[in-house]
Amino acid sequence: MNNKIDSTEYGPYFATYVKRVPEGEIIEILSSQLKETLKLIQGLNEDQAMYRYQVGKWSVKEVIGHMTDTERIMAYRLMSIARGETASLPGFDEQSYVEHANFDQITLNELGENFKTVRESTIQLLKTLPESAWHNSGSANGTQVTVRALAYIIAGHEIHHRSIINERYISG
Repeated sequence: MNNKIDSTEYGPYFATYVKRVPEGEIIEILSSQLKETLKLIQGLNEDQAMYRYQVGKWSVKEVIGHMTDTERIMAYRLMSIARGETASLPGFDEQSYVEHANFDQITLNELGENFKTVRESTIQLLKTLPESAWHNSGSANGTQVTVRALAYIIAGHEIHHRSIINERYISG
């Protein structure tokens, strides 16, 4: 699936993420991103991973944990809609999830392994989807979204947060 998606396939909130995804095969993009994000994580030490660029902002560890949690949720939505789920899927409070996750107590290596496992699972799921499932549409957090849009949202969300880590935590 390498077609750019139409803005009617996702809610306006996700446009920021989807627009960041480059042209190409989405599964290849997700695979390439995994390597880039793991390289970023492996280039940090524990002290750097605890850095917050401003009071009240997440640490690098919390950003990585958030990326992983969000991918889990989006992949669940993707699978559910691909399988024909008709019930509206719930939203989630990202602030609350991070607050209750204790990511700062987990080693950077463990957070990286966790992200890697989740991403590899997402890629395997996408590889097994029949072509027809990519266009399925369902409701998540009160918004209509297609399976392929969810794949792009996953990719764009990672690009967004990797950019924030590079700009505000490492370079900042």
